[in-house]
Parts: sequence; structure tokens; C-alpha cells
Amino acid sequence: MRVLIIEDNENNMELISFILESDGYQVLKAESGRQGIELALQERPDCILLDIQLPDIMGTEVLTIIRKSEIGKPIPVIAVTSYAMMGDRERLLSAGCNGYIEKPIDPMLFLRQIKKIIGDN
Repeated sequence: MRVLIIEDNENNMELISFILESDGYQVLKAESGRQGIELALQERPDCILLDIQLPDIMGTEVLTIIRKSEIGKPIPVIAVTSYAMMGDRERLLSAGCNGYIEKPIDPMLFLRQIKKIIGDN
């Protein structure tokens, strides 16, 4: 399974990549929203892990662009974010995310959370 990680924080990118690669996932990496959109459209990953606070455009805009593209509907998109205010989870799920994982991520739970959301048991 190929997972696109759209994350601008180097430490988070390393941790998430390590967790996924250790479990046999192939990882694609984007450090900005625009790069993430480009990679998603070119590579058509099986799943996207999307940070919401990105340096160039907001993750919600990335989500909207991907969802409106020809590849957008079937790909699970999981928000992985420090946006943890009341209502953020619901707002992101109603915007089109399939799941929501709060940062800082718990390495012991992270993979289980992703597999539950995408149905990869």
C-alpha cells in the first residue's frame, strides 16, 4: 500500500515515515500543500495523511482540490494535525477527511488508528 504524507515538519515526517515503512507501507513525501497535490495526482496513492497547517496553503484547501480531482473520491484522506480545538474533528470530517489523528502522535497507537480508518486489518 502506498501512503502519501503531506507534512512540513521534518521530525513528524521522519516519525510517520518510519512507523509506516516498518510495517511494509511504501511512503511518498510532500513538504507543502502544492507538492502534495501534485504528487497525489501523479502517483495516485492508496491513502493520504494530511497535515492541516502547511507553509503554502491550508490542508483544507489541499483536501478540497484533491476531492474535486478525478482521483479524489476513493482515496482515504486522514487529517494528522495539532488542530485539536472543540469542533475541529467534526469540521475536518465534514470537509471530506475519512479520519482525524491528533498530534503529537502516539507511535504505539498510530498504525492501529490508520488501519482502522482505511480498513487495512
